[in-house]
Amino acid sequence: MAEDHPERHERESRPSPIDVHVGSRLRLRRTLLGMSQERLGDALGLTFQQVQKYERGMNRVGASRLFDISRVLDVPISYFFDDMPEGMSEGPISGPRGRTYGFAEQQEPFSAGVDDQLTKRETLELVRTYYRIADPAMRKRIFDLMKSLVPPDASFEGS
Repeated sequence: MAEDHPERHERESRPSPIDVHVGSRLRLRRTLLGMSQERLGDALGLTFQQVQKYERGMNRVGASRLFDISRVLDVPISYFFDDMPEGMSEGPISGPRGRTYGFAEQQEPFSAGVDDQLTKRETLELVRTYYRIADPAMRKRIFDLMKSLVPPDASFEGS
């Protein structure tokens, strides 16, 4: 049947943009926590290769697996669908036989108001390094130092 519709076969062999997005959010959270693919895989009973395929969107994450991942990474399931590119999550979806789906109310994203800077590698490394400082008093002094370097009129929505 794929020979009858070559465009359908080609479309089915490419990862869905939603699967790619969910995978990128999975990777972002795992990286933010400083967790390796192998360690996440061990926690889920998977190989690191399976985690890698999820992160690339090559394998679709099923509902029960997404539930397990959200628990291991300590985020709500909605986190994986936050910050979807425009058009991917908007409006109703046409299903089989012209039926329309997707009239749920708009939900506030898990990371509402968080700047794109929080997803940069530099930010992730800074946060991980900060939390590796074992002495809480030293961590507090570094935190206070960093705050003192910022002009008093500068504001950040996420704080």
